[in-house]
Amino acid sequence: MQTAPADVETAVADAFRQDWGKVVATLIRLTGDWDLAEECTQDAFATALARWPRDGVPDRPGAWLTTTARNRALDRLRRGKTEAVKLQEAAVLSGPDEPAPRDDSGVADDRLRLMFTCCHPALTLEARVALTLRTLAGLTTAEIGRAFLVPEATMAKRLTRAKHKIRDAGIPYRVPPAHLLPERTPGVLAVVYLLFNEGYSASAGDDLLRADLSAEAIRLGRLLIQLMPDEPEAAGLVALMLLQDARSAARVDDAGELVRLEDQDRSRWDKAKISEGIRLLEAALRRQRAGPYQVQAAIAACHAEAAKASDTDWPQIALLYGELARMAQSAVVELNRAVAVAMADGPEAGLELVRALEASGELDGYYLLPATRADLLRRLDRRDEAAAAYQEALTLAGTEPERRYLERRVAEMSG
Repeated sequence: MQTAPADVETAVADAFRQDWGKVVATLIRLTGDWDLAEECTQDAFATALARWPRDGVPDRPGAWLTTTARNRALDRLRRGKTEAVKLQEAAVLSGPDEPAPRDDSGVADDRLRLMFTCCHPALTLEARVALTLRTLAGLTTAEIGRAFLVPEATMAKRLTRAKHKIRDAGIPYRVPPAHLLPERTPGVLAVVYLLFNEGYSASAGDDLLRADLSAEAIRLGRLLIQLMPDEPEAAGLVALMLLQDARSAARVDDAGELVRLEDQDRSRWDKAKISEGIRLLEAALRRQRAGPYQVQAAIAACHAEAAKASDTDWPQIALLYGELARMAQSAVVELNRAVAVAMADGPEAGLELVRALEASGELDGYYLLPATRADLLRRLDRRDEAAAAYQEALTLAGTEPERRYLERRVAEMSG
């Protein structure tokens, strides 16, 4: 049964988005070898590209890929002679279709186990996030580097060190027992949110949105709420993701072009996600332990509850960003605060904050910094300066929709 190459490529791409993390997590559980798991999973996808045109796309691509990766791992392990390798081989022979055993937490989801293993406190926070994005979500080293604003080579070294640390320290592959959860929570939440952000606003490629990554982040967030029902920041994070994801359908037009928040058709916003997000936020806030994700969710709620752009409570948003800056001490948060201040108090006030950020150098290479400056200059009718700033942002933007939007702005200011 022949399948057209284009159809196979689409099927493999879909399977990668849906099943990469599942296959890698299963192989890590079976073999305990992170590099072997990734390499064999990559081999399985390469095999699919070679075989599916001839044999047809299987009914259960994820199961096919898991079995193929498992067989590849067996082939690799059988070349070894040590007792440790023989134990790995026995584990793989037990079969990936058997349900994962439950650990002290009572959770059997391999991907959640993998997240908590990656987020062990022995690793730096950036290493925890980067390793999970690479291993669980299948993001490339270059994509993760862009997310952290560091070169690809630097990120590759961090990933290698993190894997060696897990191996050398004997970090267990499990969700920790309840008394150890608090020390792991910030890293796990950061992983989930960065995964969501890569889906909500991709760092590179032809498309602005990668809905599969956003959906996976929300799924994992819901699991975290189940696992940690008394942790308000887990609920705050899911509320934030739902409130942001509710706007996804309106963020690009029918031609795939970027639409600014103020210009979005709010009738296209997902009301059910907004309602659920606000409900989760209110429940989290009632615990009176506000954290950064709850504050960000409150900001998103201000946008979600405005029937039209002119109804947005910008003074309240500026105050919330001030509180978030106190909690998070992030240059990106300060940039967002500058936008809110500009909307509340005028573009000159925002521009002053942007200039201070540029002087600090913390956001060098981040395209939204010159893009924000450009937008404020446009609002001040300083067209030549705005055109130059949009052009600067254009050289740094990662996705085609962003670049096309900035090109239009350059043409508008130059014209």
